[in-house]
Amino acid sequence: MAVVVSALRGSNIAVRTAHIGITGVLLGGHFFGIAASRLLPILYVAILTGAALAAIEIYPDWRGLFELRTLVLGAKLLLLCSIPFLWDHRVAILAVVLVLASAGSHMPRRLRHFSIRNLR
Repeated sequence: MAVVVSALRGSNIAVRTAHIGITGVLLGGHFFGIAASRLLPILYVAILTGAALAAIEIYPDWRGLFELRTLVLGAKLLLLCSIPFLWDHRVAILAVVLVLASAGSHMPRRLRHFSIRNLR
């Protein structure tokens, strides 16, 4: 039996894998006190892969912009973008991002896809 993966699904898997790997390196680097000059490029790649993942997740159904999973993803991106400005708190920020990522990925489907547009 042949397994066919669409280009969109394949892109999602590839970008998600890159994002998980780079954020693991980022968290470990900050935890072990690696120099900022070595970590900033990794932070920027984490932000870029996160943004790419967000775009892949909401394409082609832009209604996903209003779903809880996208709001969690946006919160993670904002936190990552805050690190250069809150450098002394970077490990705590990354720990919060890790918790949000884990909770956001493993929450029940009905919550992940809950739309805030339904609150009206």
